[in-house]
Amino acid sequence: MSSIRNDHEVARDLAGEAGQQLLRLRARHGFEEPDVLRTLGDRTSHEFLFSALGRLRPSDAVLSEEGADDPARLSARRVWIIDPLDGTREFAEAGRTDWAVHVALWENGRLAAGAVALPAQGSTLSTAEPPWLPEERPSGQRLRITASRTRPPEFVQKMATALGAEIVPMGSAGAKICAVLLGIADLYVHAGGQYEWDSAAPVAVARAAGLHASRIDGAQLEYNALDPSLPDILVCRPELSGMLLGSIRDVADLDGAGPQAAG
Repeated sequence: MSSIRNDHEVARDLAGEAGQQLLRLRARHGFEEPDVLRTLGDRTSHEFLFSALGRLRPSDAVLSEEGADDPARLSARRVWIIDPLDGTREFAEAGRTDWAVHVALWENGRLAAGAVALPAQGSTLSTAEPPWLPEERPSGQRLRITASRTRPPEFVQKMATALGAEIVPMGSAGAKICAVLLGIADLYVHAGGQYEWDSAAPVAVARAAGLHASRIDGAQLEYNALDPSLPDILVCRPELSGMLLGSIRDVADLDGAGPQAAG
């Protein structure tokens, strides 16, 4: 790979190549030993991305779900935040396409570039060429909330009931946010516990496409923090953000403990 590429292209190309390696691994190994496949997938993708970033951007720090957290990143100007395999459960299930590879760049306090590869769907969404967001939702269409297919938080179900919305079950966080970008869903909301690598790349792409992305109380999403935990998130069309943040507050009031208590 040539090093003469901008950061958007680096994110896109590395996420895409890591995804291709994961597809080849999946085909070669098969699905009879899912635990082994998950472990191999995490390790293969992490080693490729970490090595490639070390070669292409040797002065930058890296925060990876699968790597040791180097405290030097806290004083670095540029930090790559990567999730080598988002959705390991889905990756190790035959026929599932809702898993992803995340590559994002944090620079001087903000997300500067990012890419989400959806290898089994044959696409990579990135800030190099942000997806086109339709100007309006079809009138009269029910809201569609994408949520975990195995562990949907209780507050999301209550929120869907209050809004008359449909829940669209899906695997990885990256796949869920990309579903909003692609018009498959209208929003993604989560409050069961996540980390920076779960959302950095998809949020970078979502914002580049014009979507709203925040904490569920409307606060800013902060990256490259001392504690990489980033437990809750809302991603949606910008014109829906005020209404949805209000709905989340209403559900929190009804629940008493608030949505952060949901699993």
